[in-house]
Amino acid sequence: MRKIHIFDTTLRDGEQSPGVNLNTREKVEIAHQLEKLGVDRMEAGFPAASPGDLAAVNAVARAVKNASVVGLSRSREGDIDAVREALKGAVDPCLHVFLATSPIHRKYKLKMEKHQVLEAAQSAIRYAKKYFSKIEFSLEDAGRTEADFRAEMVAMAIREGAYVVNIPDTVGYLNPAEYGAIFRHLKETVPGIEKVQLSAHCHDDLGMATANTLAAILNGADQIEGTINGIGERAGNTAIEEIAMALETRSDYFGAKTSLVLSEIARTSRLVSKLTGMNVPGNKAIVGANAFAHESGIHQDGMLKEKTTYEIMSPETVGFKESKLVLGKHSGRHAFREQLFELGYTLEEAQLNEAFAKFKDLADKKKEITDDDLLALLEERLPDAPEKYALESLSFSFATEAAPKATVTVSVEEEGSRTAEASGNGTVDSIYNAIDQAVGEEVTLVDYSIQAVTLGKDALGEVHVTMRQGEIEVRGRGVSTDVLEASARAYVDALNRLAANRRLPSGRKGAEKVW
Repeated sequence: MRKIHIFDTTLRDGEQSPGVNLNTREKVEIAHQLEKLGVDRMEAGFPAASPGDLAAVNAVARAVKNASVVGLSRSREGDIDAVREALKGAVDPCLHVFLATSPIHRKYKLKMEKHQVLEAAQSAIRYAKKYFSKIEFSLEDAGRTEADFRAEMVAMAIREGAYVVNIPDTVGYLNPAEYGAIFRHLKETVPGIEKVQLSAHCHDDLGMATANTLAAILNGADQIEGTINGIGERAGNTAIEEIAMALETRSDYFGAKTSLVLSEIARTSRLVSKLTGMNVPGNKAIVGANAFAHESGIHQDGMLKEKTTYEIMSPETVGFKESKLVLGKHSGRHAFREQLFELGYTLEEAQLNEAFAKFKDLADKKKEITDDDLLALLEERLPDAPEKYALESLSFSFATEAAPKATVTVSVEEEGSRTAEASGNGTVDSIYNAIDQAVGEEVTLVDYSIQAVTLGKDALGEVHVTMRQGEIEVRGRGVSTDVLEASARAYVDALNRLAANRRLPSGRKGAEKVW
């Protein structure tokens, strides 16, 4: 079967989701999991955006051994130089350079004529060829570009030595028939098209990203670009797991397959969800909580008789399975280590000690520890650098006829412990008011959400908060069997991310968001 290459842009386009701000450790952790998943190429970031992003891309480049690491660049020599610096140490580096080509972008954003756009892109590719053997060129907003000019730009990129040419539907405007026709036209009319791989990069503004990407594959696309869980700008990108399972399940129709390790899909989805703070909807295809759930009596009857009556793929294929080994407070390090190994985690001794201490603390609060409990513990944030704030203690009082009160003690880096008491219009509000007083920060709470990550009345609660200070918006996450403690931990986590963000010379998101 025809091989479809997977270009994952979770670490770049996915991080451009509003409120998402991955630190270096988190990017490297996701990158390692993407290696296990088996992606062919991973776009680690936009190095010219900030020194912090350049350093994060470099950390990913040095960590990844079994996939090509890609850095994004505008058609500017300075951007290309930043990618050169960021990809030092990469086993298989690739430059991804782009320039907008549509009439609306040429007129209002670039203020350039067709010939100027072509010359600028040509110059950028020629400069990049001095330093990179692998170059992908993207025509931003290719879907709304005139057919003849689009073909002219693709032909130029081929002549100049690009090895992948990307045809993105930048704003999710096209339908499958239109998008597929673009690839068919390029395959039929552009000289030398057989020398390059054509790539499809779709956004989901009209809910057609997956359908459009599959249409591109049917019409000759060699590579697809997307993110885990479909996260990204606005309505997001093509969800990689949906493409992989569509090709696997309907190989008879598409005649193409990826080389992904499908059993790693569920774990990759969960990790990206945890670290970005973006929950996966229950009805999300492939990885949603209800994707393999059956409530209807008719469906249940059919499933009991023959699973394929209502399941076109098995949950085991993508890595979902029931917990078989139950851990508790009497479990030892060996059983704990073995279960982590079964879940795909191999920890160094110091990391194991820290995780085991968290496990024992949780086991004192819960009768049974499930795999989901362990995953929630392991995926809690570990900072790159010492945290500025740490929650030391929390107490609160509540009565139906009195305002709730909370007392918190927070340690502040290089300053010691601070204790504050405050009231609020609810217990969580009083906790957050007390933390604000203790740390002396003025922030706006933009969003607060809570969910159970495991089963039972003693389930772990997971809280996500989004806070804003000026132009900076960050997310925080906390996990505990006590939802109020989880709420406090999430708030302090967000404050630490806020403090880390302020230390950067410039914003992590960069001067320009693309695709």
